[in-house]
Amino acid sequence: MVRRGRLSDKDRVVELLRDSRVGAGFDRPDGISGFVFPYDKAYAERLFLHHVGSPDAACFVFDVDGIAQGILMMVAFDHSYGPVRVSKDSMWWIDPTHRGGTAAVRMLDAAEEWARSRGCAFGGIAGMGGDPNIARLLERRGYRAAEVHYLKPL
Repeated sequence: MVRRGRLSDKDRVVELLRDSRVGAGFDRPDGISGFVFPYDKAYAERLFLHHVGSPDAACFVFDVDGIAQGILMMVAFDHSYGPVRVSKDSMWWIDPTHRGGTAAVRMLDAAEEWARSRGCAFGGIAGMGGDPNIARLLERRGYRAAEVHYLKPL
């Protein structure tokens, strides 16, 4: 099932945040992204607590037998181009052993419903690394590529 995150999920969500970093290759310079982001457990805990406690943030959990096996963290905000509310994912990760089926679709359903309830006119989801499976899923749901972001180490 997909449900809102609870404080009791903190330790497991922090593990998933760590795993997502490794899965994205942010733990080594030769990874998918080519960038290294240090893991900081205290930061991951603060990120989770923000998404559980703020009215303009949300954490959705893919719950399998009472254990979080996936997370989708979202924020809602006014876009810099004008007075339009948008939502954006902060993190989306499903444990590889629990992928497939309808988990991703149900997580997106929950996030989109939440974004509408926050007055958002648009919802954004990152497609890290151009994964064709994620791209096809998002395109089937009506998402379109809007911008390409570049990152440079300083």
